[in-house]
Amino acid sequence: MTETLLAPDIHVPAGACVAIIAPGGYAPDEAAVGRGIALLEAQGCKVKSYYDHAARHQRFGATDAGRAAHIQQAAADPEVQVVIALRGAYGMSRILPVLNYDALAASGKLFVGYSDITALHLALLAQTGAGGIAGPMLCGDFGAETPSAMTMNSFWRTLTQPTQTIAVEEAGNPALKVSGKLWGGNLAMVVHLLGTPYFPQIDGGILFVEDVNEHPYRVERMLLQLEHAGVLARQKAVLLGDFSNYRLSDYDNGYNFEQMLGYARQHLSAPLLTGLPFGHIADRVSLPVGAHADLESDARGFSLRLSAYPILS
Repeated sequence: MTETLLAPDIHVPAGACVAIIAPGGYAPDEAAVGRGIALLEAQGCKVKSYYDHAARHQRFGATDAGRAAHIQQAAADPEVQVVIALRGAYGMSRILPVLNYDALAASGKLFVGYSDITALHLALLAQTGAGGIAGPMLCGDFGAETPSAMTMNSFWRTLTQPTQTIAVEEAGNPALKVSGKLWGGNLAMVVHLLGTPYFPQIDGGILFVEDVNEHPYRVERMLLQLEHAGVLARQKAVLLGDFSNYRLSDYDNGYNFEQMLGYARQHLSAPLLTGLPFGHIADRVSLPVGAHADLESDARGFSLRLSAYPILS
């Protein structure tokens, strides 16, 4: 029997129905799909998978038309409550113009994923005011050979509890006490949507970002693009998640992430806080995009209280 990994205080609603879609890449390890479905079933879910490994197309989980259709079909299924992405990689950008956002929002489904799925969450937020859950995906999380209990528990708390508080111990952050709409995701995808109909216009928000395989100078460049576009001046704070798996060289001459962070803190309009446990890492919190957030920070760390987001009944 598959271990559920869930804490005693977490109760998945009986009969919760989860749909699996592949809006981006296909599964590099087909066995992970089976492991992920088995874990979801052990946690008490009924699983409907729209992913067909044999139907993968080039580097994608299906053709563009097929991937878009799966999103709409999952949203239209009255039994489905949660829609989880197979994985990220790349693909959402190609199908953004053909999605029916009003239908997706009206469905009440909770769309879950991160990385490339940031594009879907932000497009929904921009087009309808609805958001999604920046949370675990099937292959890398539920289907991991050793799934993270921390990731599983944060996910199900987000889906079943109307409020939650994320407490982070992290020195060096500015003292701050602000409230606003929580939004964001993968930094490259956030910047990618600038100037499009899929970029939400958020005033007084709390922006969270993360990325992987991005050198510190590229992270700085993307943050500066948000600054120059006037986005950061309208935010109350920016929460930095994990930025890892980059490689420094002799040419950097001491320019590392800490140097970049120091420069950014001097030149960006919004205060930057580090330490958010979110990104391309095994142990990751789930974040409801579009939720109300109360952020309080001091020299020891920060707390992020989240409320006013949809949950499973």
